[in-house]
Order: sequence, then structure tokens, then C-alpha cells
Amino acid sequence: MQPRVLPSLLLAASLLFAATSLSAQNNPCNGISQGPEGSLNGFVPFPASSLWNTNVANAPVDPNSGAIINFIGSSTPLHPDFGAGLYDGQTIGIPYVVVPGNQPPVNINYTEYGDQSDPGPMPIPLNAQIEGYPSPGDGDRHVLVLDKGNCWLYELYYSFPQGPGQWNAGSGAVWDLEANEQRPYTWTSADAAGLPIFPGLVRYDEVAAGAINHAIRVTLHYSKEAFTPPASHWAPNSSNQYAAPMGMRLRLKASFNISGYPPEDQVILTALKQYGMIMADNGSSLYITGSVDPRWNNNRLGQLHSVTASDFDVLLISPLYTPQNVPTGPNPTINSFTASSSGGPGQPVTLSWTVTNGEYYIVSPSVGAIRGNNVVVAPRTTTTYTLYATNQFGRTTAQVTVTVP
Repeated sequence: MQPRVLPSLLLAASLLFAATSLSAQNNPCNGISQGPEGSLNGFVPFPASSLWNTNVANAPVDPNSGAIINFIGSSTPLHPDFGAGLYDGQTIGIPYVVVPGNQPPVNINYTEYGDQSDPGPMPIPLNAQIEGYPSPGDGDRHVLVLDKGNCWLYELYYSFPQGPGQWNAGSGAVWDLEANEQRPYTWTSADAAGLPIFPGLVRYDEVAAGAINHAIRVTLHYSKEAFTPPASHWAPNSSNQYAAPMGMRLRLKASFNISGYPPEDQVILTALKQYGMIMADNGSSLYITGSVDPRWNNNRLGQLHSVTASDFDVLLISPLYTPQNVPTGPNPTINSFTASSSGGPGQPVTLSWTVTNGEYYIVSPSVGAIRGNNVVVAPRTTTTYTLYATNQFGRTTAQVTVTVP
């Protein structure tokens, strides 16, 4: 069941869709298949220059690599934290759903880290699968949604649907799949490292196609009060100097022989040699994250357990940010945020803005994440709109009220 949306919101959503959705010719997300675990059909999130998509096969090794591996535990096995079927009544892995560009937006109420989260609305279906479904329990309860019509990624942590029109979540973030967006320094996302989750998933569609062209998300038991790009946030639980900073990347040694592994494991291991894995959260050590899919062969994935931490190198950790040297700079400056006059209830109104040093924008209510510097809305009653402009140093807001005669 989809959330019920008031006619005024439907009109506003249709005007917004017409004004801001990408054309089929210019939309790199157009070829993604709609629905739960929709195939990306070769699309790779974020530009080729993204650190997620950077081939690190020849990147230098950190001088403390051996000590860091020993701290993790050199015999710690690699564990695929995804697969087919259920474990203790829960699906294995993190689900995602691909929605069309006109998916109705809903409100998001944050219960933990609202000051570091992106405000709604977001196009989250009421029936979006929660991590751990059909019995999510009290885990991380991630929800991942790709808007293929507009090429945005929405991610929520500790998510609970509240009925038509609203979700509660501990934290959340929106990501422009066409840009190298970064969270503001020291901000979280739906993941502890302030990273997007989806681009680090091992997905069945890419493994079946024979190549993973991005880094893979991994968890480690301990982390320290530091992060390195592309991470933006720490969640320390250790003071040991060799505990990992969030964002640390490990690479499978080029000498590791993968020839005896099943074909799907070879695809994963090849990616670990070329792109490595990025530390994204505290958890069980060397657990790599993948999507839920009934087509996984758990027995073949289980053979990855023979790979251990000693088979990896830690890549050079530079720069390393701690509380003493986190970069600072100016928040975006909103120079103007204006609205055209309303012709009456439900009539189109253009919101326009000019911003200096902004990386991405959100307009609330009824709009959400938006590219460009204007959008058309259709309020039925007098409404105050808020513009949120964000960059790597923080967020600035401005408001304008549309008076409906």
C-alpha cells in the first residue's frame, strides 16, 4: 500500500516532477530497474572520480598496516554479511528499493540525530523493506531508496513507518547520485562513518554480470576518534592507536590466489584487490555488506571465510582528521529566497534562490531534495517554505511565506 497523499500534495508533486525530473536522454539512472533490489543494469553510483569508484590496486600501503591488521586480529575471517533465505527469522543483508520519479514524498521525523540529518520530505514508500525484514527487531533497521526518475539516493537509520505520510528514523541522508557529495565534517548519515551505504553493497546483479566496480562496505569491531575521506564522522569505542579510523580502506593483497574460489567469490575478491573495502561502522570485524537476494548461494559465499585479515593491507591513511584538525570553513550563504505571488489555492508558485558555496539543496515542505535554483509548488493555504543549503562545513536555512488569497 502506498501512502495516501492529499490532492494538493499530489498536484504539487506533479508540478515538481514535471519541473525537475531528468530527461530520459540526460538521466543516467533511467536504465535502473524499478522495484525491490532492482538491477542497476551497469549504472555505478557517483562519478568515476568518487573515492568509492577509485581503483586503488597501486595505492601505497600505510606504514602501520601490519600493526593495524594485528589489532584487528590477523586470523579474523572475511565474512559475507549477506545471502539468501533467513537467519534467526531475518533476511541476510541490507535491502533496497528503486522507485519512480513521481513517488509521493512523505515526512521524516528524526528521533536521534536530527541536527545532523537531511530533512524530508523523501519518497519513501510506506511498505519499503526494512533491514532485517520480515522481523527487523531492534537492529539498525536501515531503509534504502533509489529515486530513478531524479537520480537521488535516500537512506534512513533505525526506521519505523508511522502510517500514511510519515516515517520515524534515528538519522537520515540524501545523496545526489550524479555528484561527489560529502556530509559536513563531523556529521553522521544513516551510517556511523557519515557515508552512503548503498554504493558499498555487494549486489547480486553486478556479481552476476561479472564485475564490481566500486569499494565494498565493511565493519570492524573497534574504531577510534578519527576519520579519513570519504568518511565524515567518528563513533569511537577504542583509544588504541591502531584502532581503525572511520573511512579506512583495506585492500586484498595482489598475491592472493583466487583461482580456487567459485565464480561469484572471484568477482568479489577481484573487487577487493582493485577497489578494496571501506570501514563504515562498528560491528563484527571483517563483515562485508551486501544486498538481500534469494539467488545468492550461501555455501559458495561461505568459502570466503578462508580469507583472513592477514591477506589484506591497510592503505595509506591520509589525511587523518581528529578533533584537533577537522577542517573548517564557511557554511553556504543564502543570498536570496523568494516566491512569486499566488493566484489562489492550488495555483503554481515559483520559489527561487541564489546561494554561494552550496553543494545541495532541500526545500520543505512538499518538495525535498532539488537541483538548480528554483522549483514550482502549489500550496492550497498560506505556507512557509524552508530552504536548506548544505556543504562540507555545515548548513544554512532561509524561509519565505507564500500567502494564498
